[in-house]
Amino acid sequence: MLFSIAMGATFSSQGCDRDTSFTGTGIVDVDIWADNTVENMTDRQKIGQLVMATTVWEDVPFPQDAYGPPTQRQMDHMRRMITEYHAGSVIIYNWSRSETMARFNKQLQEWAMQGNGGVPLFISADLEYGVAQRIPAEATVFPRQMGIAATGNTESAYEQGRITAIEALATGFNWSYSPVADVNVNPANPVIGVRSFGERFSVVSEMSRAMIRGSQEHGVIATPKHFPGHGDTDFDSHHDLSTVSYDLETLREVHLPPFQASFDAGADAVMTAHVIIEAIDPTVPATLSRQVLTGLLREEMGFEGIIVTDAMSMDAIDDNWGAGEAAVMAVLAGADIIMATGTPAQQTETFNALYDALKRGEISGERLDASVRRILKIKHKYGLHHGFSSPDPAHAREVTTRAEHRDKAREIAMNSITMVRNQSILPFERDEELTTLVAGVAYIHELSERVRRAGGGEVITWDFGRGPTENDPSPEAIVEAISMAEEADRILLFTYSSSQLPEGQIKLAEALAIMGKPMAIISLGLPYDLNAIPGAPAFIASYSLDRWPDATPTPVVWDAVVDVIFGHNPSGQLPVTLGRNYPVGHGLSY
Repeated sequence: MLFSIAMGATFSSQGCDRDTSFTGTGIVDVDIWADNTVENMTDRQKIGQLVMATTVWEDVPFPQDAYGPPTQRQMDHMRRMITEYHAGSVIIYNWSRSETMARFNKQLQEWAMQGNGGVPLFISADLEYGVAQRIPAEATVFPRQMGIAATGNTESAYEQGRITAIEALATGFNWSYSPVADVNVNPANPVIGVRSFGERFSVVSEMSRAMIRGSQEHGVIATPKHFPGHGDTDFDSHHDLSTVSYDLETLREVHLPPFQASFDAGADAVMTAHVIIEAIDPTVPATLSRQVLTGLLREEMGFEGIIVTDAMSMDAIDDNWGAGEAAVMAVLAGADIIMATGTPAQQTETFNALYDALKRGEISGERLDASVRRILKIKHKYGLHHGFSSPDPAHAREVTTRAEHRDKAREIAMNSITMVRNQSILPFERDEELTTLVAGVAYIHELSERVRRAGGGEVITWDFGRGPTENDPSPEAIVEAISMAEEADRILLFTYSSSQLPEGQIKLAEALAIMGKPMAIISLGLPYDLNAIPGAPAFIASYSLDRWPDATPTPVVWDAVVDVIFGHNPSGQLPVTLGRNYPVGHGLSY
């Protein structure tokens, strides 16, 4: 199948084993191009293809206010990484607007064409819930993946992949770090949670396949992560090195199937996990393990695409090995691209450590060339070779703000909202005479405004006021909430947690429930909140915020939640089990 992408290139979607692709200048043989390119590269340029650089982190506000262009310091750093160190790929963490992002990515590609022997960049980002993860003011935002699964329809996953790819290409991205193929079997998992499609490997497999197809059929590399599975961890690898101790049978029967399904669907990349898998290699995390990356992933599962590490500046790696040593270990284990996301010094250390390892023979020339050829062939497949055209900044916003994209996201969000419990509390009626208390710890003012529009009457807002990252109300705050609830006729409590629900929110829910007023609880993050407040008279799961609640708001989900509260018939189904009473697939309607 041939298709055109927004940036002007046209290429094959059938896999990197195809021997030709198409550009504006005619058919180019992939093997000839890759071999000629490798032959003409210096060792430094080859090493550059194995390293993914990133902008220097700046102390900027959260995305609602951080729409400006990269700073001069960031621009200077990226130009140096690309032109002096020959970085073959970059990952973008900046928040921006569509035109600004497209212009920045266009500049990066121009530097690469000048300094990398005419080989363009992979420009990547975490786009788990749409390009809005990087362009929150304009691009389409989708529910988190658990919400996608709650629709019960793989078409939702395909459409998210498709629309995200279209908007990504328009703003200069060609590589997305999604889907999350982890099976979230641990309710207390502090890092995956609603980023996962759920607790059943069959659902995660089918949703991952669909999202990969939607993305790659429309020109953007998809990346199942975090191999071989991050769904049963107790620690966040951004901060701790985690070990999973399940047996080999559990690994093969629960955690690997979504990755195998992703590979069978044609995924051209996979991201590693900074997690020790005791059943395979009890000594080092998967990212640094030859048994995992070469033995299991390459040889046993037959994956032929790009292996990219997770961010190497995460504490699980950096605190134990450091940037340079870890980069060499990962390449020797079988990784193709090192995600060098640390400080400028850590990034340059990565390039230099790999180059020094090559010069002393620790990394062989044959091993280096194997990864470079693999990278080049997939760049060729996606049109990233001679004849490549950059994004058009003037066109970017038109693509990211398309009404049909917003309409599809709204449809998916509405289908995701899951009513788990309802003791004849909901729906609330629109009534100008009734007063509603809207309480919680995250985005409460935004939610209150929606309730005010939908429900009529007065709305009283109780906001913990410290932001969702400090979400444990004190006894004094709870007393204040109770006092405000005395003035209300009905109560909406929005809970948020990234792991276990904080004790303060549990006590707040219990105290409000005792008042005997009509009350519904809505989880903004994990649906597992119900396990902590099983007596909730009505409970709705929205799956709208993950462990980074300040990163990108999800108003499309909030709109859907409020519509359900005031009468729209819910159709979502639980992708996870909540205690003994609410199994996977459970979902009420009016």
